[in-house]
Formats: sequence, structure tokens, C-alpha cells
Amino acid sequence: MALKRPIRILVAKVGLDGHDRGAKVIASALRDAGMEVIYTGLRQTPEMVVNTALQEDVDAIGISILSGAHMTVFSRILLLMKEKGLNDVLLTGGGIIPDSDRQELYSSGVGNLFAPGTPTTEIADYISSWVEKNRPF
Repeated sequence: MALKRPIRILVAKVGLDGHDRGAKVIASALRDAGMEVIYTGLRQTPEMVVNTALQEDVDAIGISILSGAHMTVFSRILLLMKEKGLNDVLLTGGGIIPDSDRQELYSSGVGNLFAPGTPTTEIADYISSWVEKNRPF
């Protein structure tokens, strides 16, 4: 069952990671795919990300991370999402994340994580498919 509105996704950069080119490319590609994108910009805290996701009523949160803090960042965002009742919102992302850490994050409830160079259509298709299955309204 297709959504009766555009998918809403929050794209964020958490912490002191100042490399936002990839996040901007993804945000633009998701917008081109018909999604409504809220881009928070640099230096967000997990609390800021989750509060914005709640205020904007998003279907998905995409975190771009290259700083190596992925285990801490994703774990904290997941915890805050659960505390705020965002149980039907996808947490996904991408960046430099080793396979062993990727598997641990998947086990904790994080959605697909995409490496640099992943075709943007693959990312958009994944988000669309997940939202259609998990948030059909």
C-alpha cells in the first residue's frame, strides 16, 4: 500500500564531523526521488536529531557519519527514539563503518547502513520500501 503523501526523512550530521558533502548529495538525491527532506546541517547532538524528528513527524532518520563515533551516535539516537516513542521510524545512515560494527548496529535495531559510493537510487529504494512496509498511512 503506497503512502498518500511524500516520505519525510531527516538527514543529519552528528557531532564534530564537518564533512557534509555526502549528506548534501544524499539529501538532494532523496528530494529528487520525491521525498520531503529536512536537512539539519552540521554539529547536531543526538537529542537535537530526535527532537527534530519528533517535531517534523518524519518516517526516517538518516545519519551521515565519518568521524568514527558511529557506535556511540547510533546507540544514543536509538535510545532516545525509544524514549520518545519513535518505534516506527527508520534509523539508517552511512559513512565509514567497519563490517563488525555494522553487524552490531544491525542487531541493535539500526536499518541498513550504506558505504560511500553506494548508488543513491539504492538508498532511496531501501527507504521507500521500508516506509511502505512499516508506516503505511
